[in-house]
Parts: sequence; structure tokens; C-alpha cells
Amino acid sequence: MISQNLSSRLYYNLGLGKPLVVLLARCWVGWAFLGPGWMKITSWQTTLMLFHSEFQVLWISPIIAAYLATAAEIILPILLIIGLGGRFTALALFLFNVVAMFSYPYLWTPDGAQGLTHHINWGVILALLTCYDLGPWSLDHYLAKVFGWRQ
Repeated sequence: MISQNLSSRLYYNLGLGKPLVVLLARCWVGWAFLGPGWMKITSWQTTLMLFHSEFQVLWISPIIAAYLATAAEIILPILLIIGLGGRFTALALFLFNVVAMFSYPYLWTPDGAQGLTHHINWGVILALLTCYDLGPWSLDHYLAKVFGWRQ
């Protein structure tokens, strides 16, 4: 009886930290994409050069890929950090991460292994956020309460 009560309290208390952990995960992954997005905007000529020479998005032109990647790296992380768009935002950023992994061959070399590890870690976190939700400390959760929407 005592051990069951103790385990129930422990389980409950561990759950109290979930909103903070989810918020920190959203901010960490969001910042990881927002920084490079900002660099793409501030060094646009370099961005275009990289999309012509380094990044190999096969199905669209390098210029269109540069615009789409920059927009994704600015808009999606902001939505993720504030918690707007929920699972769709996390899924879109997950898919962008997968495209980025396969469009940059350097990641698949021994020298790029650390970068590949970062992308895999971000992908796992984004997959978890896609499967669950962005937590109670999100704009989605707040708007659902204010307008009575179902979550």
C-alpha cells in the first residue's frame, strides 16, 4: 500500500515537469533552425551560392530551394517556439529536416557525422512533438481555452 502510494505520487510529480520539458524542447529545436535561417537572410548572396554548389535539392531549382528553405527556417521555428500550429508545425519542420539531411551530402561523410547526429536528434524531438502535442504552455493550448476549441 505504501509503495503504491509512493509510486503514484512520484509518477504525478514527474508529470509536473512535462510542460517545461516540452517548452524547452520546442525552443531548442526552434533555435537550431532559426539561427541558420537568419544567416541565410543576412548573407543572401552566399545562400544562393550554397544552393547552387553545396545543397542538392534535386526536384527544384536552387533559387526556389533557397527561398523555400529560408522561409521554412524562419517561419516554422517561430511557430514551433510560440506553440502555434501544433503537430502540423512540428511535422512540417520534421519533413524539412529530412529534406535538409538528404540534400547536403557532406552530412553523410565522416567529417559531417556530427552534423548528421544533430539532425537526427532534432528529428527525434520533432517526431515526438508531432505524435503528442506542443504542451500546455503553447499558444494553441491558450487559444483552445479562450475559444472553447477541442484539443
